[in-house]
Amino acid sequence: MKTYNEIYLQTRNILRQRGIEGYTLEAKLIVSKAAGKTVAALMRDLNLYTSDEIEERVEDYTARRLRGEPVAYISGSWEFYGLPMIVTPDVLIPRIDSEVLVDAAKEMLTGHKMDARVLDLCCGSGCLTCAIAHEMPATRFLSVDISTSALEVCRKNIALNRLNNRAICMQADALSAPPLGLGTFDMIVCNPPYIPSFDIFTLDSSVKDFEPLWALDGGKDGLKFYKAIIKNWKILLAEDGLLLFEVGEGQAEPVSEMLLSAGFSSAETRKDTIGVDRVVIGRLASSS
Repeated sequence: MKTYNEIYLQTRNILRQRGIEGYTLEAKLIVSKAAGKTVAALMRDLNLYTSDEIEERVEDYTARRLRGEPVAYISGSWEFYGLPMIVTPDVLIPRIDSEVLVDAAKEMLTGHKMDARVLDLCCGSGCLTCAIAHEMPATRFLSVDISTSALEVCRKNIALNRLNNRAICMQADALSAPPLGLGTFDMIVCNPPYIPSFDIFTLDSSVKDFEPLWALDGGKDGLKFYKAIIKNWKILLAEDGLLLFEVGEGQAEPVSEMLLSAGFSSAETRKDTIGVDRVVIGRLASSS
């Protein structure tokens, strides 16, 4: 029988030798999942002996990872904006690019509308809902997605992060007009599918073979959802309301132009960690 540390180091070395960039973190996630422990508990128990059953599970999870399956789906968990998130193959894995949208929402609301009512459209795992609601404790959220399975993950993450009293989920299609009776919102945040249909075939196999394609495909030019949402959902914004989009590389300019053409008074952008315009912020013109 081996100790947890022996199994962890063995897994770490296998991943490193096979060119897995985050081999240290991924080895911890794989072994902790196999052991039914948190990463912190695994680190505490490294010198304890484990069982053959757990070692076999580690080998199985490692083999899945080497076949290209993202470790987030193997472990069933990920971290976003410092918060724990449940992830399944029904939702995209939260990415650091989307943290720029959280920063932008905080920036826009802090000192202006701390108790905002926010709509998270195309919510997926609910990572935006959870992060913004955690950072802005007076905000209230409606999280919307077309996928019932994604909404189930979203509900679990809302509960996991103890936000049940401020966030609810609802099924609706972002490409269609919103359901009646939703009221108005101070802010809409949206990370829609934005990859041009043809480009999906060029994505890394860990994405195109495992992540839900319907959550990636933005139509022929990648702009299908932006066009529909600006056209159909802007009616839900209160006066001086804000619409925040995550966008793909090269999409900030056309999305900004769409917002201005639709009557928004301004369109600003925010860059991600590598200098790409990643978020577009539209402010609805005041009626006064």
